[in-house]
Amino acid sequence: MTDTEFLDLAESALETLEDAIDHLNESTDMDVDAQRVGGMITLVFANKSQIVVNLQKPLHEIWLATQSGGYHYKWSGSAWLDTKTQVEFWAQLSSDMSLQSGHTVERSRFRAQSL
Repeated sequence: MTDTEFLDLAESALETLEDAIDHLNESTDMDVDAQRVGGMITLVFANKSQIVVNLQKPLHEIWLATQSGGYHYKWSGSAWLDTKTQVEFWAQLSSDMSLQSGHTVERSRFRAQSL
């Protein structure tokens, strides 16, 4: 994967996340503040817990930091998969958002991303 391909895919993932957070805030009683600085989005929940999604450009990875742990994702050709567990990014994110927010966040809230 070239740097340009990585940036296109990774930026698309961040935009998908921002759109999903906007939709969750508008359509549910969930309160999530999404703060973006460059290639990093920090989600802050009503209980003040945080999730951080950060692009690691030199490694062509997306990193996810949650209360459950830290995860590194590489593009598989069809999805962002954790380098250790092979769990898909959106599945892990929705699970951790549910745990940290106290609200159910379905995987389907995030549009499928394709190459």
